[in-house]
Amino acid sequence: MINQPLSATDAYLALTLLPGIGPIRVQRLLKRFKTPQDILSASLREIQSVNGFGAEMANLIVHWEDHIDLPEEYKRIRDHDIDLITLNSENYPRSLREIHDPPFLLFVKGTLLERDQHAIGVVGCRRCTHYGTEAARKLSFQMAYAGLTVISGLARGIDTAAHEAALAAKGRTIAVLGSGIGHIYPPENAALADKIAESGAVISEFPVLYVPDKQSFPLRNRIVSGMSFGILVAEAPVRSGALITANQALDQGRNVYAVPGPIDRPTSVGCNRLIQQGATLVIDVDDILEEREMLFPKETADSASKELHSTTAKLDDTEKTVYEALESSETQIDIIIQRTKLPSATVSSTLLRLEMKRLVKQLPGKQFVKLI
Repeated sequence: MINQPLSATDAYLALTLLPGIGPIRVQRLLKRFKTPQDILSASLREIQSVNGFGAEMANLIVHWEDHIDLPEEYKRIRDHDIDLITLNSENYPRSLREIHDPPFLLFVKGTLLERDQHAIGVVGCRRCTHYGTEAARKLSFQMAYAGLTVISGLARGIDTAAHEAALAAKGRTIAVLGSGIGHIYPPENAALADKIAESGAVISEFPVLYVPDKQSFPLRNRIVSGMSFGILVAEAPVRSGALITANQALDQGRNVYAVPGPIDRPTSVGCNRLIQQGATLVIDVDDILEEREMLFPKETADSASKELHSTTAKLDDTEKTVYEALESSETQIDIIIQRTKLPSATVSSTLLRLEMKRLVKQLPGKQFVKLI
């Protein structure tokens, strides 16, 4: 039982915990009752006067304290170091507020920043090919390095590659969950979620321990597109959640970008069809940045290169090790791995960072060469 007046956040949280009360229904109720507190204090007859609310749903709302444990949910929120952001909060994402069914409450682990309005969603299939994974990694790294926030859904495959590449670029990335923050799905990405929260944010509209279901993922996807100025589909078959997200993005007035793929590969059919239908074909980050009227920070990278021509003080230890293993002539990646004695994944991500800093160039056949 609650022994003090409810705040707006309390009331929104209570509505979140009640089954079957989604954003659209809450919008209808707010048009009638103005505040979430007024909704929870309304009579049975008043609730039933709102379109779409029968006796069962009205009873659930009127007797809400019999169905949920608000103090216990607040304990979970504290235990998981979560902040609550309501639709009326100043730090609620502006672009997300513009969609027709914005979540009325966000559970946030980490921090949302003003710069996150310059965000792009990266989506694709879970069972992706090496080609799709590498495309997602390369483009996500470049976008994060250029200052964009990379948003994805923490799923296996393309989502994971996008988040990891943004972190490797020391940029910002946001994971939007189809589950509660206390029930990370897939479970093997729990450590990745923690890393994302350290420098970006993990967000959900679901209660802390909510277990994902078929309905929660499409709801999650509308937030990915809603928080972004556009959606990049890295790899997708003709029927996939990624294409559903792309369609949601179009409905929300967002741009859609797609990576082309081989015409005989089922996992590329969706992207190729999107391009046929008018999506922007993307083979390099400039294809996105030019549309966004942003310039890739070449001057910054060139300045760093000039400084590093005389000193490598700006590079971290791993970057120095990989850079010093290179030569002015072509060097195979296997040789770089042997020389540095570093894991192949570490060498690959470090080479990509050095490439972004205009210190290294990749040549065909996984060969690399020093530029200065």
